[in-house]
Amino acid sequence: MAYCTAAEVLDMLKEDMLNVIVGDDYIENEDERIQAITPIVEQAIADADAEIDGYLAKRYKVPFEKTPQVINKFAKDIALYNMVSRKGVDENDREKTYLTRYNAAIAFLTKVAEGRISIGVSENNTEDAARIGFSMSNSPRLFSRGSMKGW
Repeated sequence: MAYCTAAEVLDMLKEDMLNVIVGDDYIENEDERIQAITPIVEQAIADADAEIDGYLAKRYKVPFEKTPQVINKFAKDIALYNMVSRKGVDENDREKTYLTRYNAAIAFLTKVAEGRISIGVSENNTEDAARIGFSMSNSPRLFSRGSMKGW
């Protein structure tokens, strides 16, 4: 299950970037443009999902059955970057926004993988949960005031 849809990614993509991503030929008909870019979007989403799973697989059971909203947001950002970076990203141009959002997504995923940020999903196993939380146990007391009375 994908963490975002092609329609969500296309909604975030600026209109002038569609033809840049599809190729050098300008496609005037909007339906033809969407048809040409859909396989690229789907591949970018699959790559973004794999990248997210790679960061979170140690801590969470992936893919998520119900995608957390924050993962949906960052999946769209990573997919957009994957699409725009096919032609190269010019850091002095409009593509810098896509690079900045991608870097923010990777920084967030790194912190989640390290356990510094929670995304509100139960973790893989109790061993990881014990490492994050605090637990303490002890044996019953052998000596107490009652048992030592008279000594």
